[in-house]
Amino acid sequence: MSMMMIPMMISLILPPVVFALAFCLAARSSADREKTSPFECGFDPHKTARQPFSLRFFLLAVVFLVFDIEIVLLLPIVMEATSKTVVYGSIIFLLILVIGLLHEWREGSLDWTSSTKQ
Repeated sequence: MSMMMIPMMISLILPPVVFALAFCLAARSSADREKTSPFECGFDPHKTARQPFSLRFFLLAVVFLVFDIEIVLLLPIVMEATSKTVVYGSIIFLLILVIGLLHEWREGSLDWTSSTKQ
């Protein structure tokens, strides 16, 4: 056998053996049924879909997404910025986002202590 055949044979034999061992050794019972059920946002997928959704959770998720995407898009531009217009534009954009965040905070959308307000 050549030197290329040994690693190729190992790579073809080892994954099925490991998969078969894991499948045989895995303990499956009816108690594990809850672990394998789909889970999304705390809702039971087998119940009705017409349940009230927390508007506070939605608003906080939107605020998080806005700031997360803003960081992902703006940080590489600022790090590689060579002109002053890019830096000034980024600062203006950040100021607009901070003003929006302060407005959300003053409005009470980020306050989770009072759960009655929607």
